[in-house]
Amino acid sequence: MSIEHRSIRVHGQVQGVFYRQSTRHEARRLGLRGTVCNNPDGTVSIEAEGPAEALDALQAWCQQGPPAAHVTKVESASGPVEGYTAFEVKREA
Repeated sequence: MSIEHRSIRVHGQVQGVFYRQSTRHEARRLGLRGTVCNNPDGTVSIEAEGPAEALDALQAWCQQGPPAAHVTKVESASGPVEGYTAFEVKREA
């Protein structure tokens, strides 16, 4: 099984609605490692690593997010594997 890295940025009403904590829960459920944090511009950034299928599932989940979120756009890009050991919430980028 090949490990990949994906950077995801989520736009919309995604801060103050438990988006980071919900992302951590979903990523851990999918067996992913990485980080999630709020950005000063109101977006949320996710750095995630794991199998492509799990990354695809997380990205699909990001389109909706937790119940109180209102997602308007999700952007993603592949990158080099960083070697995260867990999936954690960071305060801000």
